[in-house]
Amino acid sequence: MIRTRLLLVVAAAALLASCSGVRLAYDNADTFIRWRALQFLDIHGEAVDELDERIAAFLRWHRAQELPLYAREADEAARRVARGLSPEDLLWGYDALVARARESARAAAEQMAPMLDRLSAAQVEHLQERLAEENRVFAREYLRGSERERRERRSRRIIGRLEDWLGALSNAQVERVREYSARMPLIDEMRDRDNRRLQAEVVAMIRAGEAKRRLAGRVAHWELGRDPAYAAARAEAWREFDRLLIDVDRLATAEQRARAVAELRRYAEEFRVLAARSAS
Repeated sequence: MIRTRLLLVVAAAALLASCSGVRLAYDNADTFIRWRALQFLDIHGEAVDELDERIAAFLRWHRAQELPLYAREADEAARRVARGLSPEDLLWGYDALVARARESARAAAEQMAPMLDRLSAAQVEHLQERLAEENRVFAREYLRGSERERRERRSRRIIGRLEDWLGALSNAQVERVREYSARMPLIDEMRDRDNRRLQAEVVAMIRAGEAKRRLAGRVAHWELGRDPAYAAARAEAWREFDRLLIDVDRLATAEQRARAVAELRRYAEEFRVLAARSAS
């Protein structure tokens, strides 16, 4: 998504749920979110207590409302992976992911907005400085080096993520990833500009004391106002990435497919356990 991490930091609980050790990660989500939020928010005393209460409220909502949907969608994903992926399956998966991300972003923003509207000018300046540092981190990871080096890093990232689900890739699968990365344009500069644009909009909103009124809708629809050239480039990148995934799936061994299905089913069960714990 976007890198306006303060403004979406409470939604990190949703991302933590996809890590290994789902229950352990989720059960410690409040500590992680608090730590990340305090990197951006220069607050103390009662304001920190309020932050804790807002994080707790978000997590209660997320456990009760979102985790059952995560479980259902992980089960459905396992069923689709077991029979072999189609382009329609990938579209379903993308739409499901975006829907969950929008809801978490909206809920997080609704919790955070009242606090953001009370930030002083100095605290907003601190926020801007921290966002600038996040942008520098992004540049070091995605914009550094020659084109060849950046394409190689992209290949390694994709291979690593695929192997998290499938185990070791075959030579043919690795070669298909490398072909994709060598051929597809690098659009990280456009992504960086889009992130900065959205950051500037949100900071201006906070300075004007309008976060409570406008923030939730803005961060839940992060693509609004996007440069048409970047939107077109992203759409093409997604189409090509879908083709890559279809090819990797077509080349998958029975063992790789079984591993991916088992992982998805394990996630579904973990989500159900966490949701039931919330209900009790």
